[in-house]
Amino acid sequence: MIVDLNIAGVFIPGLVVLGFIALITTLATMRFCTTTGLSRLFAHRTVVEIATFLLLYGLLVQSLPLIGLLP
Repeated sequence: MIVDLNIAGVFIPGLVVLGFIALITTLATMRFCTTTGLSRLFAHRTVVEIATFLLLYGLLVQSLPLIGLLP
């Protein structure tokens, strides 16, 4: 079972927290690609953003046992 996050008595599911972390990391990654000019190589930027989010989210979910969120 995935551990929930408790903020002032409100339980937030662990997968939602991981999704938020993946979203922030995706935004930082895409900003880095824009700053370095790497985004000019992408034909469809929105598809790359979605793929980056899914890859990061998948990696975070796979690492759940390592970071202690999955008993």
